Amino acid sequence: MADAKEAARERVEQARDELVALSHRIHANPELGFEEEQACAWLCELLDGAGLEVERGVGDLPTAFAARAGSGPLHVVVCAEYDALPAVGHACGHNVIAAMAAGAGLALARVADDAGLRVTVLGTPAEEGGGGKILLLERGAFEDAHAAMMVHPSPYEQAEMPIIAVSHLEVAYTGKEAHASAYPFLGINAADALVVAQTAIGLLRQHLRAGDRVHGIVTHGGDAANVIPAHTEGKWMVRAGTLEQLAEVEAKVRRCFEAGALATGATLELAEDHAPYSEMRHDHELSALYQRNAEALGRSFVDRSDRGAGSTDMGNVSLALPSIHPTIGIDALPAVNHQPEFTAKCAAPAADRAVVDGAVAMAWTAIDAATDPALRERLLASPCRRP
Repeated sequence: MADAKEAARERVEQARDELVALSHRIHANPELGFEEEQACAWLCELLDGAGLEVERGVGDLPTAFAARAGSGPLHVVVCAEYDALPAVGHACGHNVIAAMAAGAGLALARVADDAGLRVTVLGTPAEEGGGGKILLLERGAFEDAHAAMMVHPSPYEQAEMPIIAVSHLEVAYTGKEAHASAYPFLGINAADALVVAQTAIGLLRQHLRAGDRVHGIVTHGGDAANVIPAHTEGKWMVRAGTLEQLAEVEAKVRRCFEAGALATGATLELAEDHAPYSEMRHDHELSALYQRNAEALGRSFVDRSDRGAGSTDMGNVSLALPSIHPTIGIDALPAVNHQPEFTAKCAAPAADRAVVDGAVAMAWTAIDAATDPALRERLLASPCRRP
């Protein structure tokens, strides 16, 4: 095992400059979900050049891919994310995630057969609100895998990032135009409908659990100040600890939007953008292995259980097969995820170090899983099946 780990580390070190350059290139060219054409192409080129067998367009998603190596019995999937956020670019560090995943793939490809592994680097588009992993799960991209992993940049080092369930709602109200001064009584104000809904949601907060979250934006509020708005739109997110709790909270939020329609006479259209993201069920044994390996590389973990939780479609993966989603610190404070200042930190020297350390720690964790008889047998016993 020690020889395999050292070989894996050497492979990442050999590719350090290439991996960091990839991270910076993706960072400098942010692409939104399902539009990550350049990032996908660059990742495929790197992995193909390193000898992995690359399949593009996995799951009928043009910006998804699978890069495979090894023929061992234990199949580990390393997830790569590479979509950006509107306006703030890679403020969640998906450029770092992509480069770490590629590095882990290179490392494991070198030792896979000796360690009894099969590795797939799976390119998963549209984590930021598109649910790419959910689609890939449904379409068989994780089929026969025994474990999945990825590492996410953060201000903090955490073995098990708090991850809760979330649904994404698209809201639209339709009313009737009228002159806002001369004939307002002939109009039906779709903007007022949104105001009523937002007010109701604000009042609802007293009755939500401590960890529940409801937040959103108005994407269209009208066209002219002297015209009663006949059409308004928004995007909202509802979060709760589990999918079961999420269903309860979402039902209350939907009634708030219905209240806006009832109060104004506008027509409501309310739909989910895609399937909800589930809570994360961390595989504690794999998480502990990751932490031990990351600490061996000099990473320091702290208890951040007092911090708020996020959501990701990796949660859905964790319901289907043993999975981990640790965070890796990039010395970002006081900047935190989804701030422009965090975007800048994701191409700084600490993020570059995270690319290497995260890749090695994931590779070592996969090697440990493959060479620990009890853990290997547990993972082999329940391969992922298509939902």
